[in-house]
Amino acid sequence: MRIASAFVVALLLSGVAGAQDYFQWGRRFRTPRLPTAESFDGSFNFCRLMYTSIVREANGQGWWTDYPDADSNFSIRLAELTKTRVSQLPSGEPNHLVVRPSDDALFQCPFLLMSDAGTAAFSDEEVLRLRAYLLKGGFLWADDFWGTRALERFTGEMARVLPPPRYPVTQLDSDHPLFRTMFVLNEVPQIPSIQYWRRTGGDTSERGYESAKVNVSGIADEHGRLMVLMTHNTDVSDAWEREGEDPRFFYLFSPDGYAVGMNVLMYTFTH
Repeated sequence: MRIASAFVVALLLSGVAGAQDYFQWGRRFRTPRLPTAESFDGSFNFCRLMYTSIVREANGQGWWTDYPDADSNFSIRLAELTKTRVSQLPSGEPNHLVVRPSDDALFQCPFLLMSDAGTAAFSDEEVLRLRAYLLKGGFLWADDFWGTRALERFTGEMARVLPPPRYPVTQLDSDHPLFRTMFVLNEVPQIPSIQYWRRTGGDTSERGYESAKVNVSGIADEHGRLMVLMTHNTDVSDAWEREGEDPRFFYLFSPDGYAVGMNVLMYTFTH
């Protein structure tokens, strides 16, 4: 992981100080940017899944956890670190989107991020739509859910979308192609929310012994293509959202968080 981190740090250092003010823009606005007919211009749109929460998890805010700064910051770094053309608004701001399972725009998003995934519940219609999306080539990344209860709740909902006898959840080892698409990663690091990290003086396990180990698992189709990625007991997207707030948090977590995110996107684009 540190080889990847050193490379990302070198690229980010020149832009971090000057970018911090710009990278804070999103926290002032909480209205979700839903897709319109003009949203898709052939470039990459970062798409976040909107869902209904039926419970509340500590430090979580449902579907909009880490929104919109994580989506905006990651889009900016993706454009800087790769040749990917990222969709932009006339203002130059990344054109990231929030998509409901019932939206037809769902099928124009090759990639979906789902934060605080352990609080979600899908309607019967949403189950069918998500199944169709994933089997047609879509990709869902569930991030930032901690502990046994959240894991059981999310995997229970996914069992409705992709029945386990045919689509079992499997652990992803470091030899999976996802760990090699752009950077060579040995693991997915444990990244806490910045609030928890500050409050505890630097601890990373948000549920104590219950979340001491990061679990990386997924669901693949019959051809071995990963459709669902689950990064459990870590909050990768907080490393993007909070990159401009605290230099210590940035150096400890953001380079590794971006390395994981870039690999996930590159896997999505190539599989």
